Parts: sequence; C-alpha cells; structure tokens
Amino acid sequence: MPVSPPTARHVGAGGLLALGALPIAAFAAWGIARLGEVAGHASSPPWAWLVGLALLWWVPLCWFERPIRVPPGARARVGALRVTVQVPVYNEDPRALRACLRSVLTQSRRVDRVRVVDDGSADAVTGRPVSYDAVRREFEAEAATLGIETTWDRTPNRGKRFAQMHALAEDDGDVFLTLDSDSVLDRHAVREGLAPFADPRVQSVAGQVLVLNRGANLLTRLTELTYLPFTCGLRSAQSVLRRVTLNSGALAFYRADVVRRCAGGYENERFGGRPMQMNDDSMLTFHALLAGDTVHQPSAMVFTLVPERFGHYARQQVRWMRGTAVRQLWWLRYMPLTGVVFWATVAEYLHLLLALAVPVVVVVADPARLGPLCLAVAQVGLGMNYLMALRLFTVRRCDESAASRLRAFALAPLAALWRLLVLRPMYVYALLTCRRVNRWGTRGGVEVSLTGAV
Repeated sequence: MPVSPPTARHVGAGGLLALGALPIAAFAAWGIARLGEVAGHASSPPWAWLVGLALLWWVPLCWFERPIRVPPGARARVGALRVTVQVPVYNEDPRALRACLRSVLTQSRRVDRVRVVDDGSADAVTGRPVSYDAVRREFEAEAATLGIETTWDRTPNRGKRFAQMHALAEDDGDVFLTLDSDSVLDRHAVREGLAPFADPRVQSVAGQVLVLNRGANLLTRLTELTYLPFTCGLRSAQSVLRRVTLNSGALAFYRADVVRRCAGGYENERFGGRPMQMNDDSMLTFHALLAGDTVHQPSAMVFTLVPERFGHYARQQVRWMRGTAVRQLWWLRYMPLTGVVFWATVAEYLHLLLALAVPVVVVVADPARLGPLCLAVAQVGLGMNYLMALRLFTVRRCDESAASRLRAFALAPLAALWRLLVLRPMYVYALLTCRRVNRWGTRGGVEVSLTGAV
C-alpha cells in the first residue's frame, strides 16, 4: 500500500485573522442595521433584528473554539483507550479505499482494531459482486506487520447503518471511530480525536472535514467554501457550548457504550412508516447528546472526496437535507426546552420563515423598498461568507499553497450566490419532501475516483 496520506495542521485564529475579521464583521453589522432601516421602522425593527440574531449568533462564538488538549494527569487513561475503527464500504473506488485504510494504519497513535464491512457492493450493469481482493490482501498484510487486528466481512446490501453496526455490539473497544471509505485521515487524527475523552462527560467527538479533491473543478471549490459555515462555524460554536448536534460521517469518535446501547434501534429507525437509512451521523450524535457532552476537535482532520458532477452533488445534498429535517423534529421533541439544541433549532426555522416572508411583506407594503432590501441582504450575506472564508487560514495543508488559499478566499461572493440560489431552494424542497426517506445504497457504481489527490 504505497500511497502516502495527505497531512494538515491546525494553526488557530491568530492576530492577523482577528484584524481581518473586525472590518468584515463591521461591514456585516452595518448591513443588518441597513436591513432594519429598509425593511421596518427605522427606530424599532424587531423582526429584522430577529433575522440577524438567528443568522449570526454563532459567528462570534465559533472563534472561541480551540483544540482540546489532554491534561497531564489524564494521559495514561486516554492512552489506554482501546480504539476500534469501523469502515463501511459500498461501491467504492479501490484507490480511495486503499488510501483510506492506509491512513488508518499509519496513525501516530495506533488503533487496536479495524473492521471493514462491504455492504454488498455490486456492478451496476451485471449485478456481480465487486471484488476488493487486492486492496484486502495489502491491507491485511500491513496490519499484521503492525500488530493491528483486522476483520473484513461482506454482507447483503442493507444500508450504511447495518454496515456500521456489524459486530460492534460484541466489540470490546472503549471508543468506536466511524470513517467513510472515501475519506483519508490526517496522520494525527486519532491522537487528536481521543484527547477530549479525557473528560468523562464527553460522549462523542466530531472531526474537522477537509475537501480532498477541492481542485478538481469549480464545484468542488464551492463545496469547500459552502462546508465552512457548518463545519467551522455552527459546529465550532456548538462545541464551545459542548452541544454539537451533527457529527460528520467522514470522521467521528464515540464512547463505545453509546453505540452499544443504540444497537438494534439505530439500524431500524423509521420515519413516516418507512425505513430511515440516511442521516446516520446525526442519529449517533443524537444518542451521544442524550448521554452527555458532544464536541468538535478542529485538530482531528480528515480529507474526504466530494461530488464532481452536479447530478451527484444535488442527490447528496437533498439526501442530507431531508435527513437533517427529520432529525430536527427529534431535537424539538426530545431535547430539553431550556437547552441550546432546542432553541437553536427553533431559531433555524424562524430564520427560514422570516427569510421567505420578509420580501413578500415588503413587496406588498412598499414595492419601492425591495431593491434596497435586496442590497442590504446581499451585504449581510457577503460579510457572513467572508467571515467564514477566513477559517480557510486556520488550516495548513501539505497539498495547498498560500496563493491557493487566497484564491479560494476570493470565491466567497460566488459561494454566497450558490448558497442563496442553489442550496436554499434545495433546502426548502427537502423540507417539503422529507418523508421520501431512502436507503444508503444510492450509488450504482463508483461516482468519485481518487485521481492523484493523494
């Protein structure tokens, strides 16, 4: 397995970033004030300020996130944790799978066990089983040399959740690491991801997701930028409050007891009378939330492949959005009324409602205000996107130059338009059609290949 995984380093929000954030934040605040003047009574625009609050509450908070370190007195305890990595596979590019598994074996903090579960991969045309024999032989030989226990099972195609939970109920690990087969770990991902477990209250840890094939085309560049408001914005702010609601399936760590307790129910969740296989990551995070604290570790990094064609991208986004819409109903039903998760969910719905209703109200009441209103909204959106794009500079990748980061930063306005014109309508559609839950096995074949990204 000769492929070397990429590496990255978290460098934090230094003084230069803070200096950059101040004028951008002032620009966005000016836009909010302008929004209030245009859309309501200049002296008291309550609904306009509610929009701003729902949209921006997490922006300043996310900058307070720092990597969690192991206290000296807890190093032995964290070092003794037994780690099992579960890698579900379905119609994966063999090169991507090889890079994924090699990144697990070359961790600076060695894992104890790796379970690969092939969820019935099959050729889309012939229906014949897909073979990963060459990858398996290389993987098992290298793991044996390193003294890492491995299993490789092929199961009937039942969905990602069943593949994730295969044999885990009887596994004796202390921490379960879930890893997508199209994702590649940074060399120190496991070491960094285990650090928060020094606190016994922490039940799950989300890794930071980086786009592996970001240079493939404009769509993957935009994907990198549109990930930032969630992965390094909302999730970072939630982590400061220790209430992360959605781990990434690309990389997440769980107390083993959390996963064992939800075995059976997790695989067989239903919504609207139908099996619910999508949004597996939010379901595991939900169980962790019920058990204790959930955090994000920005220094535990994973590189993941993202869609390179719009059709694949749209299917993935709608699937994720539908799953999140379902999970939001769970948060409203089961999270405490006095808790952050409940009210953050209410704020999300309120923001969506106001964002849709305000332009209509303005047009009906005073059509002349629509143009200035759109300009104010654009100003707020531009400021928001540039604030989040600054987070690009908190990570140093071995495969990216400073000039490349600056070019990505310059695309922030295009990402703002993409979010407004493409992702927002998708989200509304997903909310209206969230009963159309579907299985994980949506790929007829390999959709994204690893072509020299690592």
